[in-house]
Amino acid sequence: QGQLVESGGGLVQPGESLRLSCQASTSIPGMKVMGWYRQARGKERELVATITGLSDINYADSVKGRFTISRDIRKKMVYLQMNNLITEDTAVYYCLMRGAWGDYWGQGTQVTVSS
Repeated sequence: QGQLVESGGGLVQPGESLRLSCQASTSIPGMKVMGWYRQARGKERELVATITGLSDINYADSVKGRFTISRDIRKKMVYLQMNNLITEDTAVYYCLMRGAWGDYWGQGTQVTVSS
């Protein structure tokens, strides 16, 4: 129930863009929050961006002005548009969907920013 599948990661150069997508395989009852987290090698998982059922959006300070989160509730999808990528954005990005019965996570997609 509620399996999440991410796509859109890859290798890009600094200054370039990527768009991550995440789709739930089934409806998640009581969807409260959709969002993205990331985990760089040797570091803890950290919040990147979230959007609530009331469309309240929260971004990590490090990505404000560069990343944009959006969603399509009917398609059960959440997106992360990442512009002006920097090397510090290199990480595995995980999709989160929080429903009435708990959190659902994707398997992660690697984003590597390197010249």
